[in-house]
Amino acid sequence: MIEGQDSLTKAGRLKYGMIGGGKGAFIGDVHRRAIAMDGGAELVAGCLSQSFDVTRETGESWGLPKDRLYRTYRDLIVEEAARPNRPDFILVTVPNDAHYPAARLALERGFSVVCEKPLAASSVEAADLVRLTEEKGLLFGVAYAYRLYPIVFHLRDLIASGELGEIRFVAAEYPQDWLAGPLETTGQKQALWRTDPRRAGISNCVGDIGSHIENLVSFLTGLEMESLCARLDAFGPGRTLDDNASILVNFKGGARGLYWCSQIAVGNDNGLRVRIFGTKGSVDWAQEECNYARIGFTDKPAVRISRGRDKMSPRAQSLSRIPSGHPEGYFEAFADFYSIFLGALRKKKAGEPLTGDDLDFPNARDGLRGVRFIEKCVESSKAGASWIRW
Repeated sequence: MIEGQDSLTKAGRLKYGMIGGGKGAFIGDVHRRAIAMDGGAELVAGCLSQSFDVTRETGESWGLPKDRLYRTYRDLIVEEAARPNRPDFILVTVPNDAHYPAARLALERGFSVVCEKPLAASSVEAADLVRLTEEKGLLFGVAYAYRLYPIVFHLRDLIASGELGEIRFVAAEYPQDWLAGPLETTGQKQALWRTDPRRAGISNCVGDIGSHIENLVSFLTGLEMESLCARLDAFGPGRTLDDNASILVNFKGGARGLYWCSQIAVGNDNGLRVRIFGTKGSVDWAQEECNYARIGFTDKPAVRISRGRDKMSPRAQSLSRIPSGHPEGYFEAFADFYSIFLGALRKKKAGEPLTGDDLDFPNARDGLRGVRFIEKCVESSKAGASWIRW
């Protein structure tokens, strides 16, 4: 159980304003429920939809005061910044095209931010958010929540300890099948904007799920890219953005990688999986069986470890919530993200120094690297799947 997660009184909770996440939204609802899981922050204001009727209907059903429901994200940020009881952070869960302008305005008005990924439409914009965050001494979290599973922290610590030896090869994949058919022609909201370059940006599949692969591998291994070679495919009729991608990676130091992400892989739900092979051992973890991992060795039998039953690193153990055999999943990973982010924000407000563990959440620099990865994949694919220097 995470220490102190049930000890916050209402008066001690942080406050947040939310952009997006109204009635019918998926990821915004995940964020809101994950924050509520530990009671670390209270939603106090919202611009929850492009439709003010939806914002008003949703906000009132959640008990938000009418005068703190806004027509635009600009209205929310500007007006909430002037309140004596202003929010402690702004949560941005809208489609990709609004990430940068909303996050930038929030930073300008002195708010810490949590933003969905990809962080921005370009690395220039993402670098601007990094600069503003650091200049103003604020906190910025990016929702790469798959790396927040406890067992992923354990594998990171195991790899950092040298247990696998020198990393040689990384194989990572993320297959889905939700865009195997022309879903966007049915009016389905997620499919409509994700296949629209005006809303999604320069990439759909790599931007949406391939960036999760990049972040997870970077977090687990600490490896830095040297070059990549990508082929992005658009199999759906009439699509201009990718729905499938194959990516070769060279890392500094000599390790190699192979990434595959797809939204047209029939028969797959949400198959994020990473396998890392070193000179002395290997690890194998899949998000759909997130409480378990396989660890192989050159000189002894492979083992299957279980979160909650087997001993993990102290950091990983501190994030484990329930005993073995009781699955911890997606919501809990998001809740762990907020447990760390809100803990850091609380200490910062109190003027206390922040430790490495306090800041062990995906931040704006992770978001910048993710946008750069997307750009490099698109650049390589447009050049005929040529090798591109990082």
